[in-house]
Amino acid sequence: MFNEFNLENLENSKVELEQLLNDSKKKIDKLLNIENKTYENFVKPYEMIGEGINDYLTPIFHIDSVKNSEITQKVYEDCLPLISDYETEISQNDNIYRSLKDIQDKDYISLNDIQKKVLENEIRDFKLSGCHLDKKNKKKLKELNLKLSELSHKFSQNLLNATNSFEMIIDDYEDVKEIPKSDLELAKFEENGKIKYKFTLQMPSYIAYITYGTNREKREEIYKAYCTRAPENGKIIEKILSLKDEKVKILGFKNYASYSLATKMAKNETEVVTFLEELAKKGKNRAVEELDEIKEFAKKDGIEDLKSYDLSYYSEKLKKEKYDLDEEYYRPFFEQNSVLNGFFNFLYEVFNIKFTKTDAKAWDEKVQVYNISENDKVIARIFIDLEARKDKRGGAWMNNWHSYYINDKGEEQLPTAYIVCNFPPSSENTVSLLRHSDVVTLFHEMGHALHHLLSKVPEAMVSGISGVAWDVVEFPSQFLEYFSYDKEVLKLFAKHYETGEILSDEAIDRIIKAKNFQSSLAMLRQVEFALFDFELHQKLYKSEDEVQALLDSIREKYAVIKPPVYNKFQNGFSHIFAGGYAAGYYSYKWAEVLSADAFYMFIDSGKVLNKEIAVRYKDIVLKNGGSKNMDELFFEFANREPSVDSLLKIDGIIS
Repeated sequence: MFNEFNLENLENSKVELEQLLNDSKKKIDKLLNIENKTYENFVKPYEMIGEGINDYLTPIFHIDSVKNSEITQKVYEDCLPLISDYETEISQNDNIYRSLKDIQDKDYISLNDIQKKVLENEIRDFKLSGCHLDKKNKKKLKELNLKLSELSHKFSQNLLNATNSFEMIIDDYEDVKEIPKSDLELAKFEENGKIKYKFTLQMPSYIAYITYGTNREKREEIYKAYCTRAPENGKIIEKILSLKDEKVKILGFKNYASYSLATKMAKNETEVVTFLEELAKKGKNRAVEELDEIKEFAKKDGIEDLKSYDLSYYSEKLKKEKYDLDEEYYRPFFEQNSVLNGFFNFLYEVFNIKFTKTDAKAWDEKVQVYNISENDKVIARIFIDLEARKDKRGGAWMNNWHSYYINDKGEEQLPTAYIVCNFPPSSENTVSLLRHSDVVTLFHEMGHALHHLLSKVPEAMVSGISGVAWDVVEFPSQFLEYFSYDKEVLKLFAKHYETGEILSDEAIDRIIKAKNFQSSLAMLRQVEFALFDFELHQKLYKSEDEVQALLDSIREKYAVIKPPVYNKFQNGFSHIFAGGYAAGYYSYKWAEVLSADAFYMFIDSGKVLNKEIAVRYKDIVLKNGGSKNMDELFFEFANREPSVDSLLKIDGIIS
C-alpha cells in the first residue's frame, strides 16, 4: 500500500539514479513515437514517469536535511547535477512541449477541467523553462540551473556548519537564573566538578538565552553570533542574484520578480508592492507604540538605549507583566506526546480523519509514523519528526513524498508526507515540553501536510500541493494555526504531564489575550523581509554593499528599531537563497489574508469547532489540491472575495 522509507543503499544512490533517469528518457522517447497522441496514452504515462523519479529522489534529498553527515552531503552533491541535468533537458524538450500543445488544441472539448489544468500548467512551465529557445541558450540555461542548485545547497550547508560551530559556555548561575528549568536542564553539564551551561545557535537553545538570559553582554554575544553566521554567504548571494538575473533575461523577462509572478496568484509587481506597503502603513503607528512600551519598561532596568538583542528579553518580561503569561508555567501542559494525541483528536473532531500509529521504518528512532484514515479507510501516511538534533537543519517544514493520484491502470496511489520541527529534545530523564509557539508551529506544518494528504485529485501534477500557486500555498497552514489559540481546541490536549490537570480557562484566556501582543511589530518585520526579497529581485544588485544598502533603505522607511550594523540577516535568509521563496516571501502575508478570512467564518458561526464548515473547507479547498486556482476555490468555499481587513482585525491591528 505504501512505499517503505529505506535508505540502506544510500551510497549507491548515484548509480541507481543514473539508471532510473536513463530508463525514464527511453520511456519518454517511446511516448514521443506514438502517432496519435491522447491524454490517456501520452500525458498520463508521462506524468507517472515524473512521479517515479520524485518518489525515488525525495528521501535522498530529505535525509540530508534531517540526518546530515558527510555521506548524505556527498550523495546529495552527486545526485544534484544528475537531476538538474535531467530536469533541464526534459523541460527544454520541444517535442514534449509540442505534443502537449497538440493534445490541448485537438482534444480540448473532450478533456475534463482537471486535465485542462494539467496541460495549462505544463505548457506554461515548459515556456518558463526555455523550451522555445535555440540550442545555445538552452545549453546556457542548463548550466545556470545547475550552478544555482549547487549554490543554494552551499548556502544552506554554510548556515548549518556555522550554526553547529558556535558554543557559549556560562559558568555563573547569575547569568542563567531566569532561564526556564526545562531549558536549563538541556544546557547544563559538569566539567572539573563545576556545573556549567552551554548555549548554541540551535533554535531551542538560542531562543532560551535571547529570551531569558539575564546577562546583557551574553545576550549580545549570542545574538551577534546568530546574525553574523556564514559571512561567506554574502558572496554566494552575489552569484545567485547574478545567475538568476542572467537566467530570466534569457527567458525574456525584465527581472526575476516578473518571472516569479508567472506562477503565482498576484497579477503583477505593482500589486505585490502596493499590498505590502498598505500593510506597513496600517501597522506602523501601532508598531511605534508597541516599541515605546518596551522602551519604557526597559528603563526600569536602567536601559536607556534599547537594542535588538534586548527586544526578546524585555518583550517577554513585559508580556508576563501585562498578561501574567509565563511560558514556563505552560510548558508542563504541552508535553509533546499529549499535544500530538490531542491534536489528532481535534482533527478527527472537525475533519473526520483518524491517525493510527504504525511501526513503519523511518530515519530516526524519534520519528513517529501514522496512517490516516477517513470513514475507516486508510487514505494517507505521515512521518512526524519533532525534536531538534545536531545533524538536523534548523526550522520547521513539510515535505511531500508521494502524491495522491489514479495511475494508468486505474489504481489509487496513496499520498505520504513528512513533518519536520525542531522542538526541545526528550531524553531518558526529561520529556519534551513545548512552548505554545511550538504548538502553533505544529498546527502550521500539519496544515501544509493535510493540504497534500487529503487530496482526491486523480492527476498527480495538480494533486495535493502540486500545481498550487506559491503565494497561496501558505493558506491552509496559516488557517490551521488559528485553531491553536482556541479554548475548546486547547482543552483537548493541554494537560499537565505529571498530574493530568487540564489547563484552566483563566490560563488559556491569557494565551488568547497575549496572541496579539506586539502583532504590529511582528507584521512590520515580515513586511520588511518581504519587501527586501521582492525589491531585491526587481533589478540586479551586484555587490554585498548594494544588497545591504537596499535592506537599509527599506528599514529606514518601515522598521521601527534598527539592528546593529554587524547584523547580516541576509546571509541567513535561506527561505529565498536556499528555498523556493525568491521574490515570493510576500506569500506569507498574501495567503494570511485568505486564512484569516476563512477562520472568520468559524468565528461568525459562533462555534469554532464547527464540523459543517470544516468539512466544507476540507471538501472544497483541501481535496481539490492544485486542480483549480485558489481564488476560485476560496470563492466557492466562502461565497465572497477575501478582505485584507480580516487579517488586520484578527491580529488586533484594527478593530
